[in-house]
Amino acid sequence: MAVICSIMTLGKTSPAKKIGLFSLSQLCWLSYPVTLLVTLLAFYGLMSFEGDSADWQLLTDSYFLGVLGFTLKQSTISSFASVLFAIPIARALNQLNAQRFKNIFLGLCLLCFVIPTLVVVTGLVALLGRSGWLTPYIESLVEDYSWNLYGLNGILLAHLFMNMPFAIRIIHQQLATIPDTSWRLAKQLKLSPWQRFVIIEKPVIQSAGLMLFGFIFVLCFNSFAVVLALGGGPQSTTLEVAVYQALKYDFNISEALTLAWSQLLIAGGLYACFSAMGTPVWQSHEVINQTTRPYPLTSQGSRLRLLALCGMGILLLLPYVALLPSISLFFTADIWRLVMQPLLLSIGLGMTSASISLVMAYTLLQPIRSQLKQKRSMRVKLLEQVATHQLFAPAMVISVGLFVFLLPRVDLDRWGIIVVILLNSAVLVPFAFQKLKPRLIQFDQQYDRLCLSLKLNTWERWKIEWAFIRPSFISAASLVFVLAAGDVAIFAIFGPSDWSTLPWLIYSLAGTYRIPEASAASLLLLLVCAGALWLLQLVANRTAISSVEPSTDAEP
Repeated sequence: MAVICSIMTLGKTSPAKKIGLFSLSQLCWLSYPVTLLVTLLAFYGLMSFEGDSADWQLLTDSYFLGVLGFTLKQSTISSFASVLFAIPIARALNQLNAQRFKNIFLGLCLLCFVIPTLVVVTGLVALLGRSGWLTPYIESLVEDYSWNLYGLNGILLAHLFMNMPFAIRIIHQQLATIPDTSWRLAKQLKLSPWQRFVIIEKPVIQSAGLMLFGFIFVLCFNSFAVVLALGGGPQSTTLEVAVYQALKYDFNISEALTLAWSQLLIAGGLYACFSAMGTPVWQSHEVINQTTRPYPLTSQGSRLRLLALCGMGILLLLPYVALLPSISLFFTADIWRLVMQPLLLSIGLGMTSASISLVMAYTLLQPIRSQLKQKRSMRVKLLEQVATHQLFAPAMVISVGLFVFLLPRVDLDRWGIIVVILLNSAVLVPFAFQKLKPRLIQFDQQYDRLCLSLKLNTWERWKIEWAFIRPSFISAASLVFVLAAGDVAIFAIFGPSDWSTLPWLIYSLAGTYRIPEASAASLLLLLVCAGALWLLQLVANRTAISSVEPSTDAEP
């Protein structure tokens, strides 16, 4: 409450036009206590439930220690392997003289990272499951060897397919920032390829690698859908899945609260530590054109790099290609009766949550823009931390806290879907916030003085501002839509028993070994998400081309 009061006090410094009883500025400041309210209610729920509180003796139990140990083990191996394998691929991509291919490959990496988790999981099951395409070939390599996807094997593979493309993008972006003067100097000094790597590339890779390792570690630590689908038993359970099982299967509130607090303190603390190293700008799609190549261009070397990258691209696509045989089910009426309602629900949930999160992100940015104009950097940092504080708390922990708080007060079977939409919106606000922030600040630097000198009213200024930020707004909409449509963790807690989203249907089908139907539903979800990303990005690009772009050297 002290934080809310201080924020509302800050808001009194910015006069604005009145809208009813409140000014426009006050309405924007009001978004801060609103976004904090969800977290505060969740923390209140985590405190206790009708006399039941966390059972801290569980922390010394062998079950908890085993779950924590496996969570740390799979997170460490997954993050280390993702960064390690991404380094040579990112270097080869940086050395390649094919800009269009780079853009396509980086776009594929972005798709692999944001695509719903259960699509990747179902593709891996179709590829490497008990009846998978490649399973007979793997077992034939070693005599008397039985391959098992479920357990640590499958969890590591799924995390690798999702997080390695993310690491490739970030490391390539960092390598692309090396100035041409460094490469020209290396050429003049006749440094060997190894010397160039050690002197020029290694420091950049080290700084990016440590940040990436921490970020991917937290992602794997908070992994839910992958472990839920591929865990294969109690011996492969993570904290996130243990929280869900304690709450929904056993209805052991004390155990669920203990595990949720442990998840929050460990994951939140790790994220706070790793975020001090920096935040990876993974949503950017721009590629810097280098006039001087890192290594001498030879036709043979370029062909080898291109061939290796094409092979890696095919490898990344294999889980999605494995879903293609299920396309024959689309010509039957049974599959459409099965997926139509979950498909429409997923699209509606994604569109609604994306709309709310975008509006919230935009309103949260208005006070920050005002404080930036007044050069109050400390207030800006405070407001940014409040606006993106959801990143520090796993979605499962917030879901458990809200579930415990709302259970005696709300009929969750009736209103659960509303809670899913609102909580999804709150969790997605930081992503929309980070996507819109640079563009809005750029607008203020280049156009704010002009708008003030022309004495434009709010509506006239908004029309100019909208034309400027529209490409970024549409791009942010595509991202948050895909993330909301692919949600599993929040729906697993609050989803009504008679409702099902497409990801939850996929999990239910795969859990009952109906792999062909699960593959068809996954392929449909993949088409919806990839189509939304492609269509909205196409609209954003055309909007950016048609609009008048400002000069990059304009004075702030």
